[in-house]
This record gives sequence, C-alpha cells and structure tokens, in this order.
Amino acid sequence: MTRGIEGAESLWPAPAKINLFLHVTGRRADGYHELQTLFQLLDWGDQVGIRTTGDAAITRTGADYPVTADEDLAIRAARLLQRHAGCHRGAEIRVRKRIPLGSGMGGGSSDAATVLLVLNHLWGCGLDLPELARLGVRLGADVPVFVHGHSALATGVGDRLLPVSRGRRHYLLVFPGIEIGTREVFTDPDLVRNSRPITLAAALAGEGRNDCEPVVRKRFPAMDAILEALRKWGIPRMTGPGSGIFLMMDDEAQAISAAHQIKTLYNVRAVSGVDRSPLHDRLGAFRS
Repeated sequence: MTRGIEGAESLWPAPAKINLFLHVTGRRADGYHELQTLFQLLDWGDQVGIRTTGDAAITRTGADYPVTADEDLAIRAARLLQRHAGCHRGAEIRVRKRIPLGSGMGGGSSDAATVLLVLNHLWGCGLDLPELARLGVRLGADVPVFVHGHSALATGVGDRLLPVSRGRRHYLLVFPGIEIGTREVFTDPDLVRNSRPITLAAALAGEGRNDCEPVVRKRFPAMDAILEALRKWGIPRMTGPGSGIFLMMDDEAQAISAAHQIKTLYNVRAVSGVDRSPLHDRLGAFRS
C-alpha cells in the first residue's frame, strides 16, 4: 500500500520548561507523589516536524536520540489521539531534539503536547484543551502544562494548573551531561515527602526549593561539585529531578556573557522565560 501524501512537512516548536521550585508534599496510595511546583516555559526547545498522510500509519523519521519509536512520547501521543478521536488519517513525525534527555526540562512531554495540539488541528479532531490535557496526563504528568501553553503553578502530580504571569525573564541553562533516573530519586528514602505548600505570592516572589536536590547531591557527587562551581555566576538550581541546572540572570546581556564564560566548562544556553508557549503563538498564526 502506498502512503497517501497530503502535503509538505510543517515545523512546530516544543518549548522546554524549568521548575522554579519543586516541593514534594505527599505520597499517594498508588505510589505517585503529590507535588507543588512553578512551571516557567522557555522560548527555546525541541522542534517537531509533522506531515499528515492519507493512511492510518504513524511513523517516525530522522530520530537521532536513543529512544525506540514505541517509547517515544511523540509517537505515543499521535497514536493515542488517533484512537481517542477515531481518526483514520496518519502522520510522519520527526523530532529535532535539542533538550537533552534526562535534563528535567520536559523534552519528551513537550514533544507529546506539540503532537497532540498540532494533529488535533491538522486532523480536524475538534478536541478542546481540557480534553487534550486529560489525554496528555496519560502520557506524563508534565504534558498538561505544555498543552495549556502557559506558565503555571501546579499541584497534584503536576496536572492541576493555575496559570501565572511573570513577564519575560532571563536564564542560563547548564547541561552537565549526567544521567539521573527519576525513579532513583523519588524512591530514595531520604527524599522529603512532607513539604508544606506555599502561597502563590510566595512562589512568585522566588521562595521555595527543590526537594530533589539534596538527594541528587548525595547520590551524584559530580552534580554536587558542578552546583558548587556554578556559584561564581549566581545561585544554581536544579529543575525537577533531572540533571539540568538553571541560573536566573538580570537581563539578556548578563545571560549571554555568563554563557560565554561557562561554555568552555559545560554545555550552556542563554534563554528567556515566557508566559505563553511559542507553540500556541505559532498555532494562532497558522489558523489566522
């Protein structure tokens, strides 16, 4: 059977995120943890190429990262939407991976959200954002924030969202290249699991901490050393349980200057935090 070609590939952003703080507030009977966190979306991330086809096959092309197609959240998202909507069209999906795996910056979850939103539009499924978010949480707890496309204070497993506006902020991202397993962190007996939630005002004022950081510092001495070394440029913070680190910067010029100084030591990138997802901006322009 020859695949039905419907058109050229379109390219869509899949923005990264950082967790400005992460409190583990409890543990549920099903083993998942209750969290409180502040998600800040970024103006940088992966890119997802999508081409719809006339047959029902979902295929992946050009993958240069060590994840099988059946494990790839972008492919799983397309298949889930196709089943849920009863769609008989297909797609070719190509992820240009920029967000390092295991960095805690939501690469796979953002890829999945981009696929859900874009194919919902291109296939004409007609699902609204809440329904897409409910699908997304079946793929991962971080997917809903990318589906809704706004920086947010999150509770539950990270799926109950209160949109927040912070304005444009500037950050330096540092990628040490250390692989940290989320399960390894969340099953550690030393992980704090009873942090008290903080108010929205306190969260926006920069209060809070990352409860995963002490566990990571203990289990990964190299991460501890890197976090200490980065204090020369500010207050380094982990995002989630991954190895990604961010430093808040006063402005873009400071972020770029620090990036030039640190790039000889680590993989770094100067980025901006945004309130609204670049994907939603792109979809809005595409529809108009």
